[in-house]
Amino acid sequence: MSKILGITAREILDSRGIPTIETSVKTNSGTSVSSVPSGRSKGIYEALELRDGGKRYNGQGVLKAIKNVNSTIAKKLIGKNPEIADEILLSIDDTPNKIKLGANAVLSASMACCRAAALENKVPLCRHIASLFDTKKMNLPTPSFNIINGGKHAGNKLDIQEYMLMPTGAKTFSEAMQIGAEIYSELKELLRKNYGKSAVNIGDEGGFAPQLECYEAPLDLIMDAVQNKGYYKKIKLAIDAAATSFYRNGKYYLEGTELDSNELIDKYAEMTKAYPLTSIEDPFYENDFDCFAKLNKKLNKKTNNIQTQIVGDDLLCTNPLRLQKAIILDSCNCLLLKMNQIGTVTEALDAARIAMKQGWKVMVSHRSGETNDDFIADLAVGIGCGQIKAGAPCRGERLAKYNRILKIEEETKLKYSNN
Repeated sequence: MSKILGITAREILDSRGIPTIETSVKTNSGTSVSSVPSGRSKGIYEALELRDGGKRYNGQGVLKAIKNVNSTIAKKLIGKNPEIADEILLSIDDTPNKIKLGANAVLSASMACCRAAALENKVPLCRHIASLFDTKKMNLPTPSFNIINGGKHAGNKLDIQEYMLMPTGAKTFSEAMQIGAEIYSELKELLRKNYGKSAVNIGDEGGFAPQLECYEAPLDLIMDAVQNKGYYKKIKLAIDAAATSFYRNGKYYLEGTELDSNELIDKYAEMTKAYPLTSIEDPFYENDFDCFAKLNKKLNKKTNNIQTQIVGDDLLCTNPLRLQKAIILDSCNCLLLKMNQIGTVTEALDAARIAMKQGWKVMVSHRSGETNDDFIADLAVGIGCGQIKAGAPCRGERLAKYNRILKIEEETKLKYSNN
């Protein structure tokens, strides 16, 4: 039986220059390393991200989380098989939100141990994850490129947080990357030409952050870029409204206009008619299961035929209990899967399993504050979910995920999902 010989955690910086935690796990086969991301737009039901407080790094240091890994977690895991690491981690911190040790401490160890188990079994990480998930068929996911940023991800006046491009008509993942990169480049030229050099400044996730104010303007610009490159039949659009950010006292404020939930539902419906919009994430306040359900019903009238994805992120927080409630109320039809919202690889897989069993789709997702760790690329391939959101085809921490999938495509010849 393989054993963990050592565990060491350290403080590194994420893509925003904010501290995060990286953990190394040593076995006889070598050393496996993983680091955890952090979100700026966070749901209130996410697992605890343990920070130090105080003046150092403006309170954002993670030395407490590192101490929890190097002392409490290491003592329990050293000498154990990495394949049972999550079982042990969940016994050490059995709180729903990881308030004892911090989700960042727990997840860094969980991911590194998962990598170590794959290394010990001499299989790629994606195949190890597939064995844990009992995946019937792995595939290469459709990328969802966040190419225009707004909301908390950018310094502009756009209320909607993400405008995304999905190359659903590509035949291979490499073709999907080509389509995304070409449209991104064309969009850059359109923005520079029409709005000046400052319009091509980029936001947290690599998308452009132009000083636009109309929520439909990014969609028009993206479609212009698509048409110029001749890819109209090969793409769909998606948005992450992150509507909690423009919700106040029971009303939504879009472009300064006060809307009630029914008026906002009508706005989303109009957008799906005017544009090839196939996915809407967090369209309402993070506790409003009922309005999610109303929109889901309005846009997906045919039973078992998803026409428009209603994606739960802040609503669900990769939490099985909230997921079960959404299933009962028919609030969504797609789970946004973020490991650091729940704390371990095992719990994330459990959430994906629950969603897929209900016929939902699953989109594996990065966070706005990322590292160069490409774990989620193998996760998306391993569970065969068919979708991944990792930002624009820009910035090293985003491309690390996409480039990893390109390598998997070359090595495995797996099929592209066209999801």
